[in-house]
Amino acid sequence: MLHGIHPLLTGELLAALDRLGHGDELVVADANFPAYSVGAPVVEAAGIASPELVAAIRTVLPVDAYEGPAVLLMTSEDPEPPAVQRELVTAAAAAPGRVDSLERFAFYERAARARLVVRSGELRAYGNLILRKGVVRAAGPMAPAE
Repeated sequence: MLHGIHPLLTGELLAALDRLGHGDELVVADANFPAYSVGAPVVEAAGIASPELVAAIRTVLPVDAYEGPAVLLMTSEDPEPPAVQRELVTAAAAAPGRVDSLERFAFYERAARARLVVRSGELRAYGNLILRKGVVRAAGPMAPAE
């Protein structure tokens, strides 16, 4: 356990997040997502809900502030987004207008280009998110991440 590090962030996950550069994308996947089929390294976070995991990741990883959406969800077949997606958007804490969605197979194609997949224990359908890493700025001692 490290001081100032969210307790859901394991050493393996922190190391994988640290390897991401500006503009790299990561997938936070629900338990039913074909995580090992997309080709990116997979870090398991069994038993953790997707929104909780995204909130923990966001304590150390900024969302990209440059062009286009930086947070992508998988479009559900329902007219209203599922509750898990509303929770994911809140957890991602992206600026308004920086969130979009992709049709299911387009989401899988985009996920195949991701640099990392973090598979959660989320059992609710559509509990998936793609997040594009932003620029890490210099921080003072004990300053929170963006």
